Amino acid sequence: MLFFTAIFGGLLLMMGLQTRSESLFYYFRLEDQIPENHLLRLIDRHVSFDFVREKLRDTYSDTGRPSIDPEVLLRILLIGYLYGITSERKLVEELHMHLAWRWFTGLGFDQEIPHHSTFSKNRHGRFQESKLFQQLFEEIINRCMEAGLVKGEHLSVDGSFIQANASNASRIPREQLPEVAEVKHTVREYLSELEQESGSGDAPAHQQDHVSTTDPDATYASKGCMAASLGYFDNYLVDNHSCVIVDVEATAARLSQESVAARDMITRFTERRGRPPQTVAADTTYGNGEMLDWLEQHSITGHIPVKESPFVNNGLYDVEQFTYRPENNTYVCPEGKQLTYVGINARNRTHVYASTPKRCRDCSQKAQCTRGQTRILQIHVYAGARQRARERAKTPEFVIALRARKKVEALFAELKNQIGLRRLRLRRMKFVREQFFLAAAAQNLKRLVRFLARTTPPPVEVTA
Repeated sequence: MLFFTAIFGGLLLMMGLQTRSESLFYYFRLEDQIPENHLLRLIDRHVSFDFVREKLRDTYSDTGRPSIDPEVLLRILLIGYLYGITSERKLVEELHMHLAWRWFTGLGFDQEIPHHSTFSKNRHGRFQESKLFQQLFEEIINRCMEAGLVKGEHLSVDGSFIQANASNASRIPREQLPEVAEVKHTVREYLSELEQESGSGDAPAHQQDHVSTTDPDATYASKGCMAASLGYFDNYLVDNHSCVIVDVEATAARLSQESVAARDMITRFTERRGRPPQTVAADTTYGNGEMLDWLEQHSITGHIPVKESPFVNNGLYDVEQFTYRPENNTYVCPEGKQLTYVGINARNRTHVYASTPKRCRDCSQKAQCTRGQTRILQIHVYAGARQRARERAKTPEFVIALRARKKVEALFAELKNQIGLRRLRLRRMKFVREQFFLAAAAQNLKRLVRFLARTTPPPVEVTA
């Protein structure tokens, strides 16, 4: 270090000049360089990854050269999702330079960092076969519940569109797929899987007239005001108290799949917890009669706005002008004429009640009631659940639940802006599902370790 002293107009200046120098050896411990409140130190202190080796034990041979520790690979992947690096090539480059990341993975300066291609090989092999990322997510959820972070009484559900790693220009008519499969492995594998599904009796969740040759599982759709593109839906079930994601599911980008995913996630959470939640909040997308009735059947209060039909009755009498008589399952019109129960219309799932031409012929209010020969009422099979949901929407609890539901939107904002999962890097549903599990696990880890850091006393050092 050199110091220069100069006098200008009676003012004394001392300016240091830093010269670049490098020692041959540096003596320090990585352990001493990581702050006690660092996120990775908190994760290492409070979360055990020992289950990884036990889970993958059967996938490794007893002979041959020792392989890379699978726990190390998982820790490296987890760092990428914690710090928003979705490229494994970029992640390995950063790992060479970051002290805290090396410490968390247990790799010293004299140890070789795994090549980026190692992650792809393991993902397509033992990681995918063993559902390792799903088990990581579930292990963290169990830890959250054991620590008392997740209450599980009041939940919220929502789905977000995640763009696929495929161009819209890659879509071709479905009938051309067999021809393309002769030269493209992805399409050939896709058609083979479809054939196996049809042989097992499982129908695909959706069928598209045009399919992407890059990612055949991706759905061409949009959500909100976004332009249509290829993608998937990432569905979250969230505990309102802690903002912890208690379940996650990848589905095709179809609005109908959101309600299906919600029911599956609530069912799994109920089994894990041993009892259902008290309430579930969601937006209007989930406000169909089937979903509302399903919640009631499972003793769950749904704080969900009802999805109203766009059908307009053209100024004619609505169902509210008719009186229901449960003793004989009939409706009575404003004129006192009876509408008899006919049966169920399977096409639109409605109960049909109809008058007769004789009853309607001389009715003084016929012009306000019907333009046909007779009046027909179609009552949806879930009309009762829909009406009860409308009544709940007037309560203070409904307002509170919908305000808490916005936490799910905040989690999706974190997913896209901080974790960097605005656009997927992997292709095909089975690998997209793993990305969603790993991302949700990273989000939950942050909340778990910060909660444990506040509630768990720090370790006491014992000195001789």
